[in-house]
Amino acid sequence: MSLYQPRTRDELAARVAQDIHNGAYVNLGIGMPTMVANHLPDGFEVVLHSENGILGMGPAAAKGTEDYDLVNAGKQPVTLLSGGAYFHHADSFAMMRGGHLDICVLGAFQVSAKGDLANWSTGEPGAIPAVGGAMDLAIGAKQTWVMMSLLTRDGKSKLVPECTYPLTGIECVKRVYTDLATFACSPDGLHVIDRVSNLTHEELERLVGMPLHS
Repeated sequence: MSLYQPRTRDELAARVAQDIHNGAYVNLGIGMPTMVANHLPDGFEVVLHSENGILGMGPAAAKGTEDYDLVNAGKQPVTLLSGGAYFHHADSFAMMRGGHLDICVLGAFQVSAKGDLANWSTGEPGAIPAVGGAMDLAIGAKQTWVMMSLLTRDGKSKLVPECTYPLTGIECVKRVYTDLATFACSPDGLHVIDRVSNLTHEELERLVGMPLHS
């Protein structure tokens, strides 16, 4: 019987937030990455960008204070910090493509050991028809991080030797934050940065299905 306890979604978001440096310009992708905004350290100035045209985005709006004219790229009500700004979608993508973001945090279906990213389609009928802004973010940001559960519902690793889903970007992911461990992607494979308590390196290798550097 396994004794380790996976990180909750909030614990995972807090783990990602822990590594964001003071003064960083950061884009949080649709889905679970948006939770990172609620765990940024007090006293830090982290400028959050949303691809629909916001800079200086704050945490999610408290219940009862939602303004549906102020939403992130996932259409979730958010807040705007003092000094925040709205602007045209084209200007937002110019920021993304021009290397002006320090970090983007994205979800993923698969990440390869060397950092290839597949996060927009599983190739199944009825899947979303286009990559959206994920490709621009993955290649344009100075660092691309992925935040995801390590395993699918079927117990298969989302970290793979080679991606089998359509690619979003090639060798663009630097770090992968999961509910069981944190990894760095490199040309020589995956390096384990940390793992949850009571999860051994050997068990983690078994779950991932390939050798891991400690």
